[in-house]
Amino acid sequence: LELRQAFTRTAILSNEKYRGVRLKVAPDVIEIVANNPEQEQAEEQVSVDYQGDSVEIGFNVSYLLDVLGVLSGEQVKLSLSDPNSSALLEESEDGDSLYVVMPMRL
Repeated sequence: LELRQAFTRTAILSNEKYRGVRLKVAPDVIEIVANNPEQEQAEEQVSVDYQGDSVEIGFNVSYLLDVLGVLSGEQVKLSLSDPNSSALLEESEDGDSLYVVMPMRL
């Protein structure tokens, strides 16, 4: 829920044509950054349970919001291998559906 709200807020300042947002995943935090041709920028930070190397990856925020809109649980598992590979989203508990979102270059 908190993650979906953060994406919704940053989407307001994403490029209207490409809808790209940059995720900077670091231990214990995801930073969501969006900017547009008018040089406006939005940044949001969300606390997460993550331990590992920092990863920076871009996504179409509309696709992420579509997936988060159908997930009903309070927690979401986001699996990333590298910035050029797809992301796998699933509910942390009792989820029987998997969602794949492809990254985009920003």
